[in-house]
Amino acid sequence: MTDPVKMFPQRLFRATQTYCVDVPPVSLTRQFIDEMINLFFPVRMECTCQLQDMEKEWEKLQLNLRYLLKPMEGRFPGTPESAACNFFREIPLIHTRLLRDADRFRQHDPAAQSIEEILLCYPGFYAIAIYRLAHVLYTLKIPVLPRVISEYAHASTGIDIHPGATIGEGFYIDHGTGVVIGETTVIGNHVKIYQGVTLGARYVKKDLTGTKRHPTIEEGVIIYAGSTILGGDTVIGHDTIIGGNVWLTESVPPYSVVSAHPKIEIRNVRKKVGETPDCEV
Repeated sequence: MTDPVKMFPQRLFRATQTYCVDVPPVSLTRQFIDEMINLFFPVRMECTCQLQDMEKEWEKLQLNLRYLLKPMEGRFPGTPESAACNFFREIPLIHTRLLRDADRFRQHDPAAQSIEEILLCYPGFYAIAIYRLAHVLYTLKIPVLPRVISEYAHASTGIDIHPGATIGEGFYIDHGTGVVIGETTVIGNHVKIYQGVTLGARYVKKDLTGTKRHPTIEEGVIIYAGSTILGGDTVIGHDTIIGGNVWLTESVPPYSVVSAHPKIEIRNVRKKVGETPDCEV
């Protein structure tokens, strides 16, 4: 009789032939992202960085991205070299947007003492920074890699931003734990959200792939903690305030204030001898 324990390595090997594809090493992908963020904001580095050092790091990062893309060649448009070139063309604009994001944090959080504190300590800003890099790769139709990058931020911060989401400038996530932003979400400029917010789909079904499943949040909206907004045709009008623990599956006009008004009812199910209970338990 065949020993299933002894034969298990063979089973694993057969599975790798079916399910495993050529992808870049996760550890090197994470290292690449950390080095990108550190180059953007040298205050995160443990040593003083001179211009010559930054130029060398910039060249190294371009080579490293080509290396990461090489195993997936043929699964995205163009070559690893052209894809890397297109990615790095977007980096100056990404850096500008991140500086605006950081300034948004500084302006709106009274606990923030400096930009340096935001760059070093704020998980919301870190998650946004990684999202913006992953989003560029997503728009270049690079497979797997954008999700590996976004899940790195998710694991580190508890903030889950799909790289396919479209997010404008001056985005602000306060605290951030438990935030979920789905693939087809569209977020305008200067939007502020708090912890536990979900921007999701009404339901999950495979044949919805490629459709607008997640909400649109227009410019200047504030969404407080614990709120859930669902649906691809749900639009939150500009300059609206969504209160905490709100559940929304329909659109809201601009300049609205949406709040949850929970009503707590305590029903007494105890009865005296001879009385008929008013409910069944």
